[in-house]
Amino acid sequence: MKKIFWMFWLAITVTIAGYYLYTMIYAENKESMLIGETTHGHYQIELACDTCHSTAFGGTEVLHNACVSCHQEELDAANDSHPRKKFNDPRNVDLLKTIDARYCTTCHQEHVNHVNVQMGVTLPTDYCYYCHQDIAEHRPSHEGLEYDSCASAGCHNFHDNRALYERFLVENSGGPWVKSHAHIPLANYAASDSSWRDPILSSEFIAHQEAHPNITNAVALSAHGEAGMSCGHCHQTEQGDWLDSPSIESCAQCHQNEVHSYQQGKHGMRLAQQLPGLETQNARLPMRSESAAQPHSCVSCHRAHEFDRQFARQDACLQCHSDTHSLNFRNSPHAQINSSTGEKNHEDMNVACATCHLPRLPVTKNGEQLWQVQHNQNDNLRPNEKMIRSVCMHCHSLEFSIDALADPELINNNFHGKPSQHIPSIDWALQREFQN
Repeated sequence: MKKIFWMFWLAITVTIAGYYLYTMIYAENKESMLIGETTHGHYQIELACDTCHSTAFGGTEVLHNACVSCHQEELDAANDSHPRKKFNDPRNVDLLKTIDARYCTTCHQEHVNHVNVQMGVTLPTDYCYYCHQDIAEHRPSHEGLEYDSCASAGCHNFHDNRALYERFLVENSGGPWVKSHAHIPLANYAASDSSWRDPILSSEFIAHQEAHPNITNAVALSAHGEAGMSCGHCHQTEQGDWLDSPSIESCAQCHQNEVHSYQQGKHGMRLAQQLPGLETQNARLPMRSESAAQPHSCVSCHRAHEFDRQFARQDACLQCHSDTHSLNFRNSPHAQINSSTGEKNHEDMNVACATCHLPRLPVTKNGEQLWQVQHNQNDNLRPNEKMIRSVCMHCHSLEFSIDALADPELINNNFHGKPSQHIPSIDWALQREFQN
């Protein structure tokens, strides 16, 4: 009897182990392997396990390398005051006893969402205090501050201090809250590559164009039509056959930079992992029910055939998003700027969702500075102080920008009013400057 029991137990164990082994190595759907909820930043790709777990039994170093493989560009761009090399320095070895800051996974862990705080941090919010408990000895202005307020008061963040370091605060202090010379750069650089191949104009292509004259007309009047493109440039396989639904690879033939940055953000990150595009109903933010099954791709915002940049800048966002901040945009002071210009296509003055969340960034081409749209809508969203340089300071003073972005209620009502409190970081920086 005991032998039968052990044989039965062994059979059950082998079956379960075999199921999970098969799922881990071969199965496309690995949902049963998840050991806990993932963060807002990664939940979309949680079934692409090998994105992070590049080897089945990889440890801390493997997971750290996976983080860096996706986020290296952001880390390179940041004015990082906590780079890994700082903690590899033997002089700082004592700092690692409390927090081993050499590894991303020390602070950012997945599948433990019950201990997550803002930006996917899994440490208590007093983590700055672990190393900087003596800060008031060197900076009297910090005397009496709450030990967990460093990263929550619009002053500091661990990685990215591009807009908040002391010299920048001093040099950009003062000025009116709205600049008299406010100017949003005009996007004037889009195509990353113009070496697209001309389509094979087969009888099948001609038949499609003749059957859909309105669509053919729309393409001819679009930016693509102005560039000499036709239906076949997108709706054609490498073999010259008609392609009903072009993929993102079709867009990447000309727009490599745009596709690359788009796939780094939440809108396109699933496509970067060879997963089906994000559907609105799978988002964790409040979304409109009528757009629930809307899959996300380039044409979700740019509209197939019209490729309408004006629609993409505002209406495309509001056809899906229904959070308080988004719903308050049309009645916000920013939205009123649109109507005050009286010019629908006056893009350098119009303010839309994309003005802040898809900012224009400077690029150099043939020695000339041009402006390209950043299609990773998450690039400046967390922490939101990253908006200060690339967005806010085109129109506002640094002081107002810091105060506004530190006011949750002002963000919710889409900046209808002025900040309710003042963040004294610039005041402290100026005080130190005068003392020195």
